Amino acid sequence: RVTSIADRLNVEFALIHKERKKANEVDRMVLVGDVKDRVAILVDDMADTCGTICHAADKLVSAGATKVYAILTHGIFSGPALSRINNAAFEAVVVTNTIPQEEKMKHCPKIQFIDISMILAEAIRRTHNGESVSYLFSHVPL
Repeated sequence: RVTSIADRLNVEFALIHKERKKANEVDRMVLVGDVKDRVAILVDDMADTCGTICHAADKLVSAGATKVYAILTHGIFSGPALSRINNAAFEAVVVTNTIPQEEKMKHCPKIQFIDISMILAEAIRRTHNGESVSYLFSHVPL
């Protein structure tokens, strides 16, 4: 996925390899690639308590990243998540509106959201009509 995104944006990439000893607990993170003097964008499917993503942001800053952003599909943000984000090195944490974020945004100004209702509606319409959904990977409705 990282290579595909980097190719489409025509940028270089680094990645963070997570090692787990047990479920929901990261034992070790290893940064693979160079982020010195660069803007780093963390991409993930979801964030719940945000311990992992905040730890990753710290790792990027200590490796020389000038700014760190996160882009997440689902922002669950439970427990200590909002205080962790507020105290982390993020410029912004951008999530989709698959989960309502208005209340959480009041307590965490770093959270921003992208409305994906149009693309979800188009995917449902295409599925219902037997049309290609993969078409949407390169043609996003606005």
